[in-house]
Amino acid sequence: MEEKNMMHTMKFDVKAEKPMQPRDILLHVHNALTEKGYNPINQLVGYILSGDPSYITSHDGARSMIRKLQRDEILEELVTFYVTHKD
Repeated sequence: MEEKNMMHTMKFDVKAEKPMQPRDILLHVHNALTEKGYNPINQLVGYILSGDPSYITSHDGARSMIRKLQRDEILEELVTFYVTHKD
């Protein structure tokens, strides 16, 4: 029977992971920092200024998520949101 199984090709489909938007990543990181008792604004500013990922908790995958973004992408997202919601 094992020989028969070896003659069939198994099909494996890999689903492409939909990339998260910068806004969604920032909100996720903010929530993870809050859950761990950190001040999320201070921690995010520290990360943006230094590039040091230790400012971001690894809780709930937040550190690996934030590292998917370049710091200039984060700043662009923040400035865009700020100027479009200034009123």
